Amino acid sequence: MTTAKRDTYTPETLLTVAVRVFNERGYDGTSMEHLSKAAGISKSSIYHHVAGKEELLRRAVSRAIDGLFAVLDEPGASRGRAIERVEYVTRRTVEVLMAELPYVTLLLRVRGNTKTERWAMERRREFDQR
Repeated sequence: MTTAKRDTYTPETLLTVAVRVFNERGYDGTSMEHLSKAAGISKSSIYHHVAGKEELLRRAVSRAIDGLFAVLDEPGASRGRAIERVEYVTRRTVEVLMAELPYVTLLLRVRGNTKTERWAMERRREFDQR
């Protein structure tokens, strides 16, 4: 019965599948059909969780960006000598990159072809400036 399988899908598990497929095929090369096959659920089930492919992209890159910006709000990023702050931010950034590797990989691959990709690129520049 497919209902039980569908019920086990959450926005988070769907996002995990979407990120994997986006990283394998590229965002532009991924269709909702690819996502539904990879998730083992119907396209309509995906639309139950999200408005579409771009929303999945936005959630994925937001996860990476939010993790990086959170580092800058930690006390170690703003206290102490400049070299200590740089070392702290560098170390913590690497930890975030490792913990969120699929999401960061996707973030680094965006090219600015969609509104979400342009937003993500602007946020990356903002992070680098800070």
